[in-house]
Amino acid sequence: MMHWKKMNMKNIKRGALLLVLLLAQPVLAQSDRLVDGIVAVVGENIVLKSDVDQQYKTQVRQAPEDKKVTKCGVFEELLLEKLLLHQAKIDSVTVSDDEVAMNIDRRIQVFIQQIGSRQKLEQYYGKSILEIKNQMTPLIKDQMVAQRMMQEIQKDIKITPSEVRAYYNEIPEDSLPVINTQIEYAEIVRFPDPTEEAEQEAIDRLKKLRKRIKEGTSFSTMAVLYSEDPGSAKKGGEYKGIKRGQFVKPFEAVAFNLEVGEISQPFKTEYGYHIVQLQMKRGEELDLRHILIKPKISPGQLRKSRDFLDSVRTLISQDTLTFGQAAQRFSDAEESRLNQGKVVNPNTGDTRWETGQLPKNIFYALEELKPGDLSKPVFFRNEEEKEGYRLLKLLQRREAHVANLTADYERIKQSALSAKKQDALKEWVDEKLTNTYLRVNNNYLECDFRQDWIQNSAKYAQ
Repeated sequence: MMHWKKMNMKNIKRGALLLVLLLAQPVLAQSDRLVDGIVAVVGENIVLKSDVDQQYKTQVRQAPEDKKVTKCGVFEELLLEKLLLHQAKIDSVTVSDDEVAMNIDRRIQVFIQQIGSRQKLEQYYGKSILEIKNQMTPLIKDQMVAQRMMQEIQKDIKITPSEVRAYYNEIPEDSLPVINTQIEYAEIVRFPDPTEEAEQEAIDRLKKLRKRIKEGTSFSTMAVLYSEDPGSAKKGGEYKGIKRGQFVKPFEAVAFNLEVGEISQPFKTEYGYHIVQLQMKRGEELDLRHILIKPKISPGQLRKSRDFLDSVRTLISQDTLTFGQAAQRFSDAEESRLNQGKVVNPNTGDTRWETGQLPKNIFYALEELKPGDLSKPVFFRNEEEKEGYRLLKLLQRREAHVANLTADYERIKQSALSAKKQDALKEWVDEKLTNTYLRVNNNYLECDFRQDWIQNSAKYAQ
């Protein structure tokens, strides 16, 4: 719901390129003819010229210097997605709305981390987070359905150790990739709790604001002046088109039980205390305004968190507790706590981080440690501007090296498996193209495609 951080404009442009693509794509119409703006039809799905142009521009900006991006390559990727969507409909392969919402939430969190804050993301695109999510939904749903269809095609493909070795041995020695320095680390996070006095102060402030609003003061004005949710404060606390699953449960429990015009009493979520006014209700969709007040954290409460982690560090150093046990018992970071404190890299889905991917304060805290060492408690501020301390443990450091089977077997195995899956996908596409309606615009007839798109398109060009 509310997340903030820091980043420069160069990284904003680099980090949010996917979002640029998503927000720039128009809504697709359906057609079985090639008309202006439509460059391909695959089954009942179309590819627009604007799709190709926008994705090409995005990939050019995103690609490393040694990778060549072509419009033909981009066009073929879109043809494949449409073919997968076509077959998914035939085979009843679907994704749920909840899955789509969760996927979009994860993407938004990555964008927020890259751009620096929720507020900066909204300012950069001139849209609220909710508007961004709504615009992303049909596009992400298509991507997820296509991906699930691909998973169905490839789900039974396995690879043996001998196939992995054969794959590695076929790579020319001068083409073996260099693996950058990688580290694995674990954390125990401690956020200070506000005092009862601070919580009561936040509640009292909201009660006074609620009273002023009920006496005639504009809710919008009060939100602009006092709300601590930067994503909505400048818009008078307004969120439109709220559906279940988009906000945290305590917030929705209150909002969906209000009558139009009603203002809630102050209530608590993980972000602080709120009051909400329901503006409009359309079935299970709401328009509302809200004001957020966060209980203030005192320097003394912060010191208590630091001192607590110092005590935990001593217990771990004396072998009274393992780091994993301490993380599970004491950490406030839910995801890593359930993983014995190990922090997963959201870009890869595993626990390995290239050093350039690490937040700076974590990089500096780990830089001088040896595997197995613990840091001192490190102060940090998370995406929601919440302050706390974290205790870090360096689990493993792998220096930069040329890929080899001993140190990088799992990575090479995944690459070999991916190649085998691509071969299977190619065979599947060849088979489906024999009985799927396909038309390709003449502008792409000279493309050197991996699949026989042009040959199969010719069958329907009469």
